[in-house]
Amino acid sequence: MKKKRRKGLSIKIVAALYSVIAITVLTVAVVFIGYHLYKRNVTKNYEKYAITVLENAYIITDEHSFGDMIAAREMNDDYENMRMRLNMIKKNSDIEYLYAIYFEDIDDIHSLTYAINTKTARELADGGKYTYMGTRCEEGSFEDETILVLREAVRNGQKESAVLQGHSDVYDNMLNGYKVIFDSEGNPVGLLCVEINIEDISTELGRYVRNIVIFASIFMVVVTIIYVAKVEYSLIYPITSITNNANDFIKNIGDQKAMDDSVKKLEEVDIKSDNEVGDLYTTINKMESDMAKQLRDIRQYTENILKMQNGLMVLMADMVETRDSDTGAHIQKTAEYVRIILEGLARKGYYNDIITPQYIEDVIRSAPLHDVGKLKIPDAILNKPGKLTDEEFEIMKTHSTAGKEIIDKAISNVEGEIFLREARNMAAYHHERWDGRGYPESLSGEDIPLSARVMAVADVFDALTSPRVYKPAFPVSKAIGIIEEGKGLQFDPKCVEVFIESLPEVREVLKNLNPDFSDDNT
Repeated sequence: MKKKRRKGLSIKIVAALYSVIAITVLTVAVVFIGYHLYKRNVTKNYEKYAITVLENAYIITDEHSFGDMIAAREMNDDYENMRMRLNMIKKNSDIEYLYAIYFEDIDDIHSLTYAINTKTARELADGGKYTYMGTRCEEGSFEDETILVLREAVRNGQKESAVLQGHSDVYDNMLNGYKVIFDSEGNPVGLLCVEINIEDISTELGRYVRNIVIFASIFMVVVTIIYVAKVEYSLIYPITSITNNANDFIKNIGDQKAMDDSVKKLEEVDIKSDNEVGDLYTTINKMESDMAKQLRDIRQYTENILKMQNGLMVLMADMVETRDSDTGAHIQKTAEYVRIILEGLARKGYYNDIITPQYIEDVIRSAPLHDVGKLKIPDAILNKPGKLTDEEFEIMKTHSTAGKEIIDKAISNVEGEIFLREARNMAAYHHERWDGRGYPESLSGEDIPLSARVMAVADVFDALTSPRVYKPAFPVSKAIGIIEEGKGLQFDPKCVEVFIESLPEVREVLKNLNPDFSDDNT
């Protein structure tokens, strides 16, 4: 009697079982890898975003010398202006909190005290209140481990921005970005902090895993046998494409062309799945496209503002030049002399608590407005061919206060106070003297704004080396001699020092912008 042969499983079932096993293993692998990639990339993106917002906010606090306020435990007149700008940072970002703190006693980790905090208009309308310098932080606001990290950062004078994850009974799980604030002496005095709620990350990760598991289960039960050949096309390829593209996009944030190329590549994938993969593709595609467009718009908006500001300044300066028959290339030359002096001061380390690249750019761009007050001087006085009478000279002197009034009106009507501040200083005070015998306020020494002291040297030198209806142009040597005589009397000695040291550059400016200049006229 022959032994009855056991019938094995059909190839179809075996193939289906193998497919189920393969899909199960693959699904688990995809979920595991995707989970960690997603978590890592989202967390890194949050960290980058937190640091970006933190750095932008830090620039504002640095411009307002916030470290000196904290060191002195005093809020000066600039405190609320700084808070307003920080409020705008918070309003235009996705962070939950933006504030500054310091240790009242560095040895007591529970002596954390607020230096400032921000509130949007909506938060204030909902009952939120500002916290001012000297207000102790609420108990339970920070974990002790977090406070220890912050204290060590202050003690060590840590320069770099950093992030850490923290938890408190009050604010749950947060991603904390922090940067040490220094006073003008370079001493660490506190910390600027931003916080982002990261509870949503865990929720999104759970939803991501749940959706993938549900999709894989339904897919295995319903279409495993029929669509085994399509798995590579309909599942693995889309997820891989989306993940790779998302990684590429995140890596190139800041490079507009690379970001646009990444968006275009993802659109070319053209996934039309009506499931979680399709939803993920649509979401990532829209996110990348919106982010790229937003950054492009921000750049364009910034460029447009700069062009408009420059255009308005040139327009106003041209109006002065048109009325003043003696002006010539005065605004171009004085702007160049201002640049030479500021770069010389920076090179020698003078006034480095004031002079920054942004400060230099603001002063040079504002320089053409230093004589804008002449718009209010009558033509008969402005273009008088002879010497002015005492009465006429008193009227001419009012162009400094008139310039200040004109720019003050501009500041009160447009969002340009920081940019126009130096324009106002130069217009109002470029006729003040180092010894206090100038006008309009008889300021002396470093009480005169630095930009005005720089312009004073540039303005007088150009007046001396340019022809006027009442005098010929002085030789450079004679003009320099007069400038040197005014060192410590009319002019800031440091400004005169770097100007004289830069004479080769000064001569190049004269050659390029003064048609009557020649090497013989030196």
